[in-house]
Amino acid sequence: MKIYALICTRTKEYSTVTSNLIKQLKEYGVSVKILANQKSIFKAYKKGLKVCNPKDNDIVIMCHDDIEIKQTKEEFIAALGMCLGEKVGIIGPAGTTKLGTNAVWWDHELWKRDYHRGFVFHKKTDRNEGTRYGKYGRVVVLDGLFLAARGYVWNKLDLSQPKEFKGNWDFYDIYYTSQAHLKGFENQAAPIMLCHHSSGELVGRDSWHLNRQAFQNMTRLPICLK
Repeated sequence: MKIYALICTRTKEYSTVTSNLIKQLKEYGVSVKILANQKSIFKAYKKGLKVCNPKDNDIVIMCHDDIEIKQTKEEFIAALGMCLGEKVGIIGPAGTTKLGTNAVWWDHELWKRDYHRGFVFHKKTDRNEGTRYGKYGRVVVLDGLFLAARGYVWNKLDLSQPKEFKGNWDFYDIYYTSQAHLKGFENQAAPIMLCHHSSGELVGRDSWHLNRQAFQNMTRLPICLK
């Protein structure tokens, strides 16, 4: 079994966080594929998966370039192997058991009602602040900062950008993970401990809202666990 990581960047230059992530993954025995200076995350991930050409049992990670793994090599590899069972689709650190009609996975009203799952550290100015969404377990969709699945799962999904999506960088995570769920795979919010060096400002951009509206138009919502 091999483990691959696809890291997509918008520029040719790597930040310190990205350089450290690449180094860390390589030290953990992961084959890292850098998709630099990309114009579309959909095209980049589709191309990256083709380059990896994973076998059914191989693990392919698709992750942001601004994360830090907060686990030892042994802990990280064990968590991936333990969580990616035969019926499991995609795993990640955070997601929800119900994607409402607004198609916002972190919806605060659903959060208050205990629909969300997982845990993520977020980097603040001088400290790491943990965000606990809920207990770990099965979900319908996951946040895209870190997505991992076996080769046979990724190969059953359509990674292409839907023609309805006007933005090249938005809503890929909800599109990919909802596909896996609707195909009968069991997505999981798993104990993959990460620190995200971002506060999520990109959610406010027009392309995010355009893709969200497109997803709402093309998908029967809500999507819930039965």
